[in-house]
Amino acid sequence: MPTYIVLGQFTDQGVRNVKETTKRAEAFKAMAKKAGANVKEVYWTLGQYDLATVVEAPDDISATALLLSLGSLGNIRTECLRAFSAEEMGRIVAKMA
Repeated sequence: MPTYIVLGQFTDQGVRNVKETTKRAEAFKAMAKKAGANVKEVYWTLGQYDLATVVEAPDDISATALLLSLGSLGNIRTECLRAFSAEEMGRIVAKMA
């Protein structure tokens, strides 16, 4: 299953309700499960991003739909990066001309 690194920034609403952030993370895990995805890790971070999450989803469309659903709740904006394991990267470079 493809892996995605999801970087998140709290919106103004998300900061106002920051005391609920761990509960929202659990709700996101449940939302992901319903979408056929798996939230492997959630980290709260310092710096430009407030959260870094590792998500596995069946495909880009499922991952995008999940993150749009999350964003529509108004607490967080996301940036999604498709991640490749060493094995996947090996297959990619093997196809190089």
